[in-house]
Amino acid sequence: MTSQPDNGAAPSDEAPDCPLLTAYDHLHHVTYLRLLDAEEAGAEWREVTRIVLGRDPAIDRDGARRCWDSHMARASWMRDTGYRQLLTIPGGKTPH
Repeated sequence: MTSQPDNGAAPSDEAPDCPLLTAYDHLHHVTYLRLLDAEEAGAEWREVTRIVLGRDPAIDRDGARRCWDSHMARASWMRDTGYRQLLTIPGGKTPH
């Protein structure tokens, strides 16, 4: 069983790897949250990849693992750093 994000867009094979928030990040923020929740719960990566990312490790283990690793890295970046860009208001100021 797979579950697509609320926006209906399937995750790409790899998440962005850049220091700026992207349109992809905005589109898939719920995916990132689901991955972080699953990690916190100790869920097994294969199951989460199948359910959240729509990749079947039984069919393409290496591709599914790359997808998982990439999206987990981006989710972690969003949690640790990227969220600050969401808080920045026009004009480059951060609300207090």
